[in-house]
Amino acid sequence: MSSSTTNDARIYMMLEDMLSVSRKETNVLMTRFRNARTERRKRRILEYARKYSVLNKIPDQIKHLDRLVHVTDTTCLANLRMDRNTFGKLCRILTERGGLKVAKCLGVEEQVAIFLGVLAHHNKNRAQQHLFWRSGATVSFYVNKVLGAVLSLHVDLLTPPVPVGDDFTDHRWKWFKGCLGALDGTHINVLVRSADKPRYRTRKGQIATNTLAVCNRNMQFVYFLPGWEGSAGDSRVLRDAVAKQNGFKVPEGCYYLCDNAYANSNGFLTPYKGVRYHLKEWGPGMAAPQNPKELFNMRHTKARNVIERAFAVLKMRWGILRCASFYPIKTQIRLIMACFLLHNFIRREMGVDPIEVELDETNPPVAVAEDIGANPYVNCVEPTAEWTSFRDNLALNMWNNR
Repeated sequence: MSSSTTNDARIYMMLEDMLSVSRKETNVLMTRFRNARTERRKRRILEYARKYSVLNKIPDQIKHLDRLVHVTDTTCLANLRMDRNTFGKLCRILTERGGLKVAKCLGVEEQVAIFLGVLAHHNKNRAQQHLFWRSGATVSFYVNKVLGAVLSLHVDLLTPPVPVGDDFTDHRWKWFKGCLGALDGTHINVLVRSADKPRYRTRKGQIATNTLAVCNRNMQFVYFLPGWEGSAGDSRVLRDAVAKQNGFKVPEGCYYLCDNAYANSNGFLTPYKGVRYHLKEWGPGMAAPQNPKELFNMRHTKARNVIERAFAVLKMRWGILRCASFYPIKTQIRLIMACFLLHNFIRREMGVDPIEVELDETNPPVAVAEDIGANPYVNCVEPTAEWTSFRDNLALNMWNNR
């Protein structure tokens, strides 16, 4: 074997080790190296390979990941919205159940950190490239990879509802026996084609999707349905959720608290119309409830406020929900779903939610789950005389036992 051939083989192996990504790219550089007519041109090719070498970037990549997840909980919370222990559990679950695997040059921790950075701070692809020393194609590929893994765990991450029992002592919920939680709709800004903007425009002029969400007393989401146009009414979205084959299920005999955007029907308890309701109307200096309807509305809004707090915590935690993202609309909807699921995971694994602490709120007590699956489910959302009578009796009972 000639010395030139041996030298070419050595250079080829060096280029392959440095690039360590694509054999095709290595072959292209090797061809250019062989065709170079001057030593100066050959040196430039080798300098290019060293500049974009994967091996040269590894120390910076490891250093950045260590600073994110291995130094302090404060740094991990600020950047990834969860402490180090919770982040480790998430990586393990996504590996064992979600199908994530260690890539050739990318570990599971880094894949998940890239994805959480996009959700938490709405970082664009180029920002993640700079932070993690990765190519745009790599960032895009693993954002979608981790997104699919998170969504595949929706059965495990959604929280089963728990009805209020007879022995419940929480002053906000003890009046609503059989209540499972609260529901409401929220608008999340999205980016759509110009032709679709009229359908997604809300009454406030924003381009958004109307997302139905249902939460329990601990601000964990039981069900959510994103994707409806912003112009759709809340009651219409709820009817669609109940009518779906695998949609929103409310057991007979149980119900959720909701506002007057919905009908007072079996499974959905709304306040009285034309009566004081919002919390600010019951603040200091305001008159006490004067009749059963006012007392019912005051206690109803105190309990139903849990869904408003849940939305506030969710949007404070994930920056991508606070403004429209530059993804296709289907990907935007999938990212919204991932935010709901990861919110549940964080609430479940962390004893104290730092985002809720910022809101100066306290966690309500969590009851032990009961089996409510044996009852038939509500299959329509229409007001009935029986349900109106149920609300009147509940208000009268509150008034008599005040």
